[in-house]
This record gives sequence, structure tokens and C-alpha cells, in this order.
Amino acid sequence: MLSFTNDYSEGAHPRILERLAATNMEQVPGYGSDHYSESAAAKIREACDAPEADVWFLVGGTQTNQTVIDAVTPPYAGVVAATSGHVNVHEAGAIEHTGHKVLTLPEHDGKVDADELDQYCKDFYADGNYEHMVFPGTLYISHPTEYGTLYSKAELEALAEVCHRYELTFFLDGARLGYGLTAEGTDVTLEDIARLTDVFYIGGTKVGALCGEAVVFPKGNSPKHFLTLVKQHGALLAKGWLTGLQFDTLFTDGLYLSIAQNANDKADQIRKALVSKGYELAYENPTNQIMVNMDTATIERLSKDVEMGFMRKVDDGHTIMRLCTSWATTQEHTDQLIALL
Repeated sequence: MLSFTNDYSEGAHPRILERLAATNMEQVPGYGSDHYSESAAAKIREACDAPEADVWFLVGGTQTNQTVIDAVTPPYAGVVAATSGHVNVHEAGAIEHTGHKVLTLPEHDGKVDADELDQYCKDFYADGNYEHMVFPGTLYISHPTEYGTLYSKAELEALAEVCHRYELTFFLDGARLGYGLTAEGTDVTLEDIARLTDVFYIGGTKVGALCGEAVVFPKGNSPKHFLTLVKQHGALLAKGWLTGLQFDTLFTDGLYLSIAQNANDKADQIRKALVSKGYELAYENPTNQIMVNMDTATIERLSKDVEMGFMRKVDDGHTIMRLCTSWATTQEHTDQLIALL
């Protein structure tokens, strides 16, 4: 059985496993106060061209989204996101569980539009009863989006301008950030993201690590006692060096971007094959998530040999399925999938 259901089916990149094995019997301080975490943070600051950045290592994506949003959003405010946004659809109400409402805007290929965000904020403050309403306090986006699509630098700049004008914290979920940074045609760099956002994270779980995400406050603007807040949300590892060492490895010799590029290269091959064989792509995107509109018979045929991800029903006879490559996808598995299509 071929697995193209997600980008975290495999364990971790061999270089990470080698370093974990080599350092296994070392005795190091806990909770991220170790020299591996310090080294990883320094490498991330350099990669972001953000020398003042605060870098924190958390255990996973949902914990990171919940912790960051709760930490940066005032208690009287909510978080604005696309209707398709991960925090709105696939996190089991984790954000609402902290007391912050998710305020939704229409999605455009998974993205939030800056003009619509501006109008939303204008309408909110024009309402004579806005003091009785949930304030827009934080903007949440993901890059890539749930559909594998990407923001352009101009789109991020426009969103940042609106956030600045209405005092919204701009938060970018980078669970799959490596795949976005290495996608063909993108004009967004890690330095751009650090410059334009108030906080973002670099995903490890889906880009070569066993687990872990690196949260970056690029202007040294961490909320007060953020480590305590991380622990309150169950997102802090006692063995913090496990995540620090993994990111130290990923940000050595360009490993993070090079393994992400592999996923995009394999996805490009699969996309071309799908188009040539007459499949309908649900979204045009250059990253590792491929959304395909399939009829029921095709899904049943392929499912005998291929694990795919369910996205949403289109109608009684069609479903959008996801084929997802990863840092570990091999050419052999790619060729086998293409042959089955």
C-alpha cells in the first residue's frame, strides 16, 4: 500500500535520528534551556535575518496555534481566519476552548483577502454596539494554506498593513512552511515573513522532524512569561533538547529547505501526470498538497493500492481527495503512484 495521505507518515530525517542516537546519553538541562536549543535559535535568527527574534520550541501544531493565539489575543477579542482555516475547521474547537472566538472571513483558494479584512474591521468599529461584541484581535493565516496555495509577498504586505492599522496581531501558521518557501514561483522568503508578521512558526512535524514547531517572535516581542503560558497549554517538553536538537539539525547546511524541495518536486511530477491523464485539479498550487476532484469509482479503484486524504464532498458522485507528498517521498513511490493513476 502506497501512502500519500499526509506529510507526517514517516518518522524523521536520518540525520536527525543519527544526532539523537549520538547524543542519547548526554545529560542536559530541561525545558529548552540546553545548548542545542540555543544553537537552533541562533541559526533560525540568522535564517530569518532577525537578530532580535525570540525563538521557542513547542511540541506540535495544534498546541502551537492554541498557545500563541491565546497568548497574543486580548481576553475580549477573537481571531480572524478564513472559513477554511485550520483553526476554524480541523482543531476540534481548541481555540474556542481558550475563550477566543474564531471570526471567519470568506476564503479565496484558502486565503484571506486584505480588502475584506479591512472592510470587516471598518464595519466592526462603525457598529455603535461594538463594545458589546467580540473584537478582532489577531489575524491567523497559514502559508501554505489548507489547500496548498500560497500568499504572494504583496498579499502579505497588504494584510500586514491592515493589521497594523487596526492593531491586530499578525500570526502565520507555518506547519508546512518549508514546502511554501521552496515552491516554484513563490516570491516569499523567510526574511519577508519575519519582517511582516508579529509571530509565526516554522513547522518541524510535517517537514522532517519527529515532532516540534519553532515559534518565532521576530521583533523580540514575546508576550510576558511566554514559557509559563506554553507550559499551561501542555506544549512544553521537559526534554526540550529533543526539539532543539532536531531544529538545530534542520537548520544546518540548508537541510530544512532541501528536504522540503523534494516533496515539491515529487508533487510536481504527480500533478503533471494527473493533468495528462484527464483528472481535474481542484486547486492550482505549487506545493506538496495536491487536491483532486475524483468520482467514486476512481476513489474505490485507487484506494485498493493508495492511501489518500479526504478533503470534502463535492456532490453525491464526486469528492475532493488529497494526495500529499513529503520530505521522504521517494522516486520509486512516485512512479508507482503515477502508474496506478
